[in-house]
Amino acid sequence: MYTTSVKDLADKFDLKNCTPDLDISKRKISHSEINRPALQLAGFYDYFDNVRVQIIGNVENAYMNQFDEDTRISVIEKLMSFNPPCLVFCQGINPSERLSELATKMGVPVLSTEKGTCNFESEAIRWLKVELAPRITIHGVLVDVYGEGVLITGESGIGKSEAALELIKRGHRLVADDAVEIKKVSDDTLVGSAPAVTQHMIELRGIGIINVKALFGVESVKNTQNIDLVINLEEWNKDKEYDRMGLEEHFTEYLGNKITCHNIPIRPGRNLAIICESAAVNHRSKKMGYNAATEFYDRVMENMKRAKEEDEE
Repeated sequence: MYTTSVKDLADKFDLKNCTPDLDISKRKISHSEINRPALQLAGFYDYFDNVRVQIIGNVENAYMNQFDEDTRISVIEKLMSFNPPCLVFCQGINPSERLSELATKMGVPVLSTEKGTCNFESEAIRWLKVELAPRITIHGVLVDVYGEGVLITGESGIGKSEAALELIKRGHRLVADDAVEIKKVSDDTLVGSAPAVTQHMIELRGIGIINVKALFGVESVKNTQNIDLVINLEEWNKDKEYDRMGLEEHFTEYLGNKITCHNIPIRPGRNLAIICESAAVNHRSKKMGYNAATEFYDRVMENMKRAKEEDEE
């Protein structure tokens, strides 16, 4: 299970730490969902998911303001006794000094923000889903080609980095070379990025490491990209049958998600950059409802039908 810290959350959303004596960098968050503890403040703790970040908005604050200070502190103390990762007060609500002292004593960080409750909740969930997503690292190159995330895979030395470099020179953007970190942010979406140590770098055999950002400018790199298509490069095998029509979809699977995959045979003289561009545009066309292979098949069948009718006449 992956975790992030309350400090990372506070830094990302510029949250004010109302419990400065607590080391919030050691306080971990392991769940991407967030809870508004309205029922819990009313005393109902059945099915309470205490591993979630707890948010106090105007509704929860107005409910607690019905009570005197001692009762409010008692209600919050019971909530904190379940040891949630942290409490976040939204809408510019500032917790009382007494509440902050109680939180410090119980070891539960209390944060505050000027953001609206719903806005903060949706943004935090989106960020946490990425931070806590299941992930793997694979050998390959990830490039943004016309907005499509193209993951180029294949054996070491087959030409992945050289293809990526040519794509960069043609105006596309590098995301990761050699090692690609893949995160599963949803059942439909995989996001790729580079490890910090290799970000914006490409290794070219015989030359060494080059900094793409420094050589080609900031418009030639990108930090993250959804993975839409996999292009697997392999040595040409004259005894192997390769798909020449494209009627059948082939897939590869990462973290349980299926991604469209093309196996491209490599021979001297083939321009891999143009092939990758064409594959990306064709993939986008299919997503928009146009399939050239299907159109070609329909034309062939129509011609065969017409020829048969002419023969019968």
